[in-house]
Amino acid sequence: MKILNAKPLPGFRLELQFDNGELGVVELSSFAGKGVFVAWETPGLFEQVAVSADGAVEWPGELDLCPDSLYLRMTGKHPQDIFPALADHLTHA
Repeated sequence: MKILNAKPLPGFRLELQFDNGELGVVELSSFAGKGVFVAWETPGLFEQVAVSADGAVEWPGELDLCPDSLYLRMTGKHPQDIFPALADHLTHA
């Protein structure tokens, strides 16, 4: 799963478009000000979001977020919904 486009929105939200065609908004305010994400409190830094060559979102200072986790957060799906092998493993565990 890769992110194709990321657009910053107010309130530490991102509008994301994934390579499967899904488009939506993910809310990230719960990360802001915590750990490495204290950097987002620097005026204008969150808006500098970019999409990396491997389809993740990233910010200056080596901050990045996994596209799979953002997809799950955006859609409300569970890992086994998008990774069928995981679902098979869970049913046989």
